[in-house]
Amino acid sequence: MTRRKRAHSLLDELGDFTTTPRVLPLALLAAVIGAIAAVVAAGLLRMIALFTNLFFFQRFSVANLAPSGHHLGNAVVLVPVAGALIIGVLARYGSEKIRGHGIPEAIEAILVRGSRVEPRIAVLKPLASAISIGSGGPFGAEGPIIMTGGAIGSLFAQLFALTSAERKTLLVAGAAAGMSATFSSPLAATLLAVELLLFEWKPRSFIPVVAASATAAFVRPLLLGEGPLFPVTAHSPQPTWQLAAGCIACGLAAGALSGVLTKGVYLFEDLFQKLPIHWMWWPALGGVAIGVGGLVEPRALGVGYDVIGQALNGDLVGGALLTLMVVKATIWVISLGSGTSGGVLAPLLILGACLGGLEARLLPAVGNGFWPLVSMAAILGGTMRSPLTGILFALELTHDWGIGLPLLVAVPVAYGFTVLVLRRSILTEKVGRRGFHLSREYATDPLEILFVREVMTTNVVVLPASLTRAELLASLDGERQIRPLFYVVNAAQKLVGVITRSTLEAWLVGRPLELGGKPAGPVPSTLGEIARKAVVANADEPLRAALSRMAQTGRTWLPVVAHADPQEIVGEISLEDTLKARVKHLEEEERRERVLPLNAIVPHWLKIAARRPAARRARNEAERGQ
Repeated sequence: MTRRKRAHSLLDELGDFTTTPRVLPLALLAAVIGAIAAVVAAGLLRMIALFTNLFFFQRFSVANLAPSGHHLGNAVVLVPVAGALIIGVLARYGSEKIRGHGIPEAIEAILVRGSRVEPRIAVLKPLASAISIGSGGPFGAEGPIIMTGGAIGSLFAQLFALTSAERKTLLVAGAAAGMSATFSSPLAATLLAVELLLFEWKPRSFIPVVAASATAAFVRPLLLGEGPLFPVTAHSPQPTWQLAAGCIACGLAAGALSGVLTKGVYLFEDLFQKLPIHWMWWPALGGVAIGVGGLVEPRALGVGYDVIGQALNGDLVGGALLTLMVVKATIWVISLGSGTSGGVLAPLLILGACLGGLEARLLPAVGNGFWPLVSMAAILGGTMRSPLTGILFALELTHDWGIGLPLLVAVPVAYGFTVLVLRRSILTEKVGRRGFHLSREYATDPLEILFVREVMTTNVVVLPASLTRAELLASLDGERQIRPLFYVVNAAQKLVGVITRSTLEAWLVGRPLELGGKPAGPVPSTLGEIARKAVVANADEPLRAALSRMAQTGRTWLPVVAHADPQEIVGEISLEDTLKARVKHLEEEERRERVLPLNAIVPHWLKIAARRPAARRARNEAERGQ
């Protein structure tokens, strides 16, 4: 068999994906988690409604009422403070992990704790969030639902013998299911999982997450009703240059507001950390800001889904939009910086809708609610650094599918603005402050592209198995090369094993050896007797496979064998050789070169025409010189 045929035979074994049939039972578990997460999401929404009624209307009911309809007068200032005090106690004596808006905590559980979430988080997080939002907190329910759904997925996974990667998949499946059930947005929930939580793009995780998100979407109508969350009049904008310019301007404004909000949240978090009081009392101080803001603009209190609908339908205009945006942004960054519990999606949607409503006075007239919807998606994609999620989320929330092209312009502009201006997003900044680095960029591993044969050393020194100590000492006389591993071959030049340098040195001086865990006996007479089984690399396998084998066995040198004959040694590869793939990747990233010179694409007649004036000037100068 020729070398080319051998390579092709191995390439036939290599596939585009590494997913195994194990994804099928995992998808089944994810579907069960999706149904449970949908029930929990509906329960959390009703719990928020219950606490809203208790705090603002002093009645036991789960009717959906906005806090702005209260009749408490100035006493409303005390309501968010009371809720924040309860949250502080729950965080102090229950679990500090219930503080924050949920998504950073889910990311940290995935990155640091092997996708393990404590059981009490599944109870305390929704309870704290319901109290926070029900007492007027300007937050969304989606962050706590994502964290709670993730906790359910993690707890469910911990009941089975799963790997850390599989636990991560089920945790994210629960988080996606919670978002899908809350907003009736299975596509956006799946994309949020891919863009933000999975840290990979593989069928092994994508399929279970889709199963959970879709199951939650099917269960939702039974619990929360059908239809879009924010129905609007459908738009069918004509693609014009004026519309494109307006979308770009809208995206830039949304990106700028995203940056201000992100900086504002962590500015107040830093200020709260400087206070000489325990962090348990910080949410109460944030509650004071919420209460005062509620006096100025009552519509800034609570989740505000009704306010989003009003902004999208054009019921809020002018000064009302400006006041709502300023008050909502102010109390949100202060209270979130204080460490209370609540989500970020709903506040971002409100602020984006308000910004778009104000911009509608200056941008081309397209239709009622058009610019609020575009701005809403842009600020979501820019702040969370999840552009595809922002686009699909806006489409699924409204079912206004005709607005897809404007969103495809505005959202990436906002995303690009924040990527260039801010090092981290509002979600990953908290993870970074806890000492962990998180990259949101995914690319093909260069170790997966290069093969062992492309970096291996072919000039290999082998030792015959029949070699005696005396013969080896004679052959090594004056040899200065230091090698950590030696390869032993038989008379047919086939690999029979390897010997480490320390073992070889001990054998040479006649020191008794302990082989295979057996007590040391007489010193073996030939090299083949002390050789141990070789861990090999295949010449036609990707570098990633060889490097993984090094990590599993602790070896830094491997003999390379042919695919057709696993005893035919064709080279060797070291840990240093694997760095060649990284060097090649860095060259592709950093080295700039002009592959096609500009003069190669200029027509010949144009080159002649360009040279004629220069030749004419040269002749004129020569004549003047004479």
